[in-house]
Formats: sequence, C-alpha cells, structure tokens
Amino acid sequence: MSLLELDGVKVHFPIKKGLFFDRTVGHVYAVDGISLKVEAGETYGLVGESGCGKTTLGRSVLRLVDITEGSVVLDGTDLAKLPGEEMRRFRRRLQMVFQDPLGSLNPRQNIESILSEGMVAHGIGKDQEERREKIKAILERVGLPSNALSRYPHEFSGGQRQRIGIARALVLEPDVIICDEPVSALDVSIQAQVINLLEELQEELGLTYVVIAHDLAVVRHISDTIGVMYLGSLVEEAPSDALYAEPKHPYTKALMSAVPVPDPEVEDKRERILLTGDLPSPANPPSGCRFHTRCPWAQAERCATERPQLRDLGSGHRVACHYAEEIAAGTLKRTTGEVVSATREGVEDAPAAEDDEPATKTPAASAAETEAEADTADAAKAAPVDGADAGDGADAGDGAETVDKAETVDEAEAEAEAESTDAAEAAEKAEPAVSAEKAEKAEQSEAAAETETETATETETETETETESKAESETAGKADSVDEAASAGTTEEPQKAV
Repeated sequence: MSLLELDGVKVHFPIKKGLFFDRTVGHVYAVDGISLKVEAGETYGLVGESGCGKTTLGRSVLRLVDITEGSVVLDGTDLAKLPGEEMRRFRRRLQMVFQDPLGSLNPRQNIESILSEGMVAHGIGKDQEERREKIKAILERVGLPSNALSRYPHEFSGGQRQRIGIARALVLEPDVIICDEPVSALDVSIQAQVINLLEELQEELGLTYVVIAHDLAVVRHISDTIGVMYLGSLVEEAPSDALYAEPKHPYTKALMSAVPVPDPEVEDKRERILLTGDLPSPANPPSGCRFHTRCPWAQAERCATERPQLRDLGSGHRVACHYAEEIAAGTLKRTTGEVVSATREGVEDAPAAEDDEPATKTPAASAAETEAEADTADAAKAAPVDGADAGDGADAGDGAETVDKAETVDEAEAEAEAESTDAAEAAEKAEPAVSAEKAEKAEQSEAAAETETETATETETETETETESKAESETAGKADSVDEAASAGTTEEPQKAV
C-alpha cells in the first residue's frame, strides 16, 4: 500500500455575490478530481502552468484548505474525514515548505522561537534546553550556524531563509514533506545547494517528497515520478525518464518541446508545438476534455463532449487522452495549432525576401531610365530643326561638316543613354540587401548621366551657332555663283542634317 494516496480530490471555491445575502453564483474549480499515489521514500513531482491548481492540491493534503470531495489517505488513514484535533496530531507527519520563505516566517520571532513553536505544540522535547540542542543539530544539518538562533528572518538571505523553512519541517520528524516551489525564488547557484540538501536529507532520513514546481529541469533532476496538471486535472503521470523521453499527452508534448536542449544538432531536429489560445478560466472550464480548446489533435465529436479518464498504457505510464495511441503512432492528423521546425526558418525564408525587394526597386530604376531617354529625345529633336535652317545657301562641303558634327553629338547622346541604361540594369541586378551607400552611388551615376546629356546638348547648340555664323558669312561671297546656278536651272537642294 502507498504511503500517500489521493482519490478523486476536488477543491471548489464558491463565488459569492450580494451585500446582505451571500448568494453562490458559481465555483472556481481549482482542483477537479485528481487521483495519484506516492510511495514511501520516493519523490513525486507536480508540474504545470501557473494557476493550474498545484499549490491548492498540496495545501489540501495538509487540510490547509477544505476538501470539497474525495479522499486523502496517509498510511491507511483518510485525512479528509478526520476532525480538527485528530488532524492536528497527524500534521506532525505531514509538513510543508512554502514558496515564499520570508512570507512564511514570522518577522517578530527569532529563529529559535520559530523552530521550537512546532515542537512545543506536538510535545517534542522535555524542556527548552533539549529542544535548543535538537534545533542546533538541525541547523547544522541544513548548513546554518548555531548563532542563527537569536537572529530574525530579515537578517538572512533568500537561500538561508529557505533552509530555515526546511529546518522547521525537519524538527518535527515528518514522513512526508510537501515542497511548494522550493527553489523558484533563488539564484541558480543557491538552487543547486537547496536541491542537493533535499536529496541528502532524503537519503539520511528516508523522507518522502511531493515537489511542486514549474521548472521542468528541476523536477526531472529530483523526481522519481512526475504528474502533469492542467486546469485542475492530472493529464499524465509517468516515471521521470519515460515522461521526458516519450510524452503521450498533447499538453505534455508542448511542455517538453519548450525545454531547450544543450546539443545544437538535437535542438535543430526537434519540432516545437505552439499552442493556440489562452488558458481557460477555472471558474468556467471547457466541457469534455479540459485541453481540447488548445489541443492540436482535438476531435470535436468526442473531445468536446466526453471527459477522458486517466488510463494505464503500461510501465506506470498513465494518460488522460482519448487518442494517445493514435497520436504516438502518427495516424491522427493535427486539426489546429502550429508545429515549428527548428531548421532555421530565417535561412529558409531569406530567398523569398530577396525576391521581393528587387521588385520594389525596379520601378525606380525604370523611372530614371525613362527620364534619361526623354532628355535625349528632346535634344535630338532640337538638332535637326536648327541644322536645316543653317543649311540654306550652304554648299555640299558645309553640309557634310554639319553632318559630322551632328553625328558627334548623336554619339555623345548615345553614350549618355547607354550609361543611363547600364546604370538602370545595374540597379535591377543589384542584391536585394543593397546598402544605403550603394543606393547613393546609383543616384550619383544617374546624376552624372544627366549632366553628360546636358553637356552634349550645350555642345550641339554651340556647333549650330558656329554653323549659322559661317553660313551667313559665306552667303554674301557666293551670291553671284548662286544667281548663275539659278539661271542655269542647277540649284542644289540643301542637305538635311541627320
């Protein structure tokens, strides 16, 4: 028979309203039907989210809160049915180390008074001197100096206060110690010291622990059996190694996937299960399975209507899930939730981001290219008109000279256009993650192309002006020749500039 056995324990807190008449309008289902067994000399770990009822369950074992329904059996005696005086005597065999060490110690009492108070209540020690000697021995065992007897709680560090809480439980020589978050408020180095102390005391005194915690690494290190709680219910129970190696319940799978693994190769191959939605209120829990609103494998036709019971899957592994075997075998597909592969999503998503960015930058490059072409076209249109006017009355040699100069202007314009086009193509082929410095250089290249186009236009204008001046000077000297050619009907048609 187990040393401590809980069967269908329920703790419901009424919700009352009304100023003069206390009307019960509902209940907070803090603990809702938990059954478990703790063997003598072992450590039973309870894990779960904050607010799932772990602390309330621990307090209900000591009857610090009233049990609504169920039984708590210690060594064959049901504590839930004991009257107050008999329960007081049984509390010597059941002690608790509270989460807040400073809040659990009376600031108006020194350490000797705090530790001897329980001894006096249970009749341990013949006199104060005998009790003092026993307290000194306990303090030495937990690593505190004997001169701590006259000091007050505020004079100690957090780790020392937790040791005082452990010493207070040990002086009564209990069978079971319930440790409620014994190391959550301590530094990492102090946590290791307290955990090692608890293990040493268990070996020396044969203690039985119920460790309540949300730190999965601590629970795995210290526990023999682990129970996982969710919204007031026990959803899975298994030996420590089996639970961490192969969790069966979807909630446990999500918890274990959140525990980091030191080996990067193993970490990269793992899948992380991201639960959707918020934790439901214990005052209004979901129907059917308590976890179905967040479960990735939930089946509406059964999970939302039928509440699963803890069933044994073998080797002491119990799970409260309708489809535990199907989920383990991989035959049941996920309906909700998200599974994130640890294969570096950022690296896989990077090419998509690279493809999108050039598409954003291409219109700007095209606009620059269009603007350069428009400027070149305007300059080209202006050149033929002026060249035609200058060609009136000029001979073939003068026209050829004008054509050569116009071709020079066109070549300059073509080079400017080519440079502008090259700059635009370079902008299109640039890397998506181009820096601000490269973008600035591209803008400078476009500005240089525009400047060259303007220079070419000015050169063309100067050429046309020189041509006009030369044509006017030669017109007067060749008037006679033109008249003779006109009379002979051999007037030459002026050549147009290209």
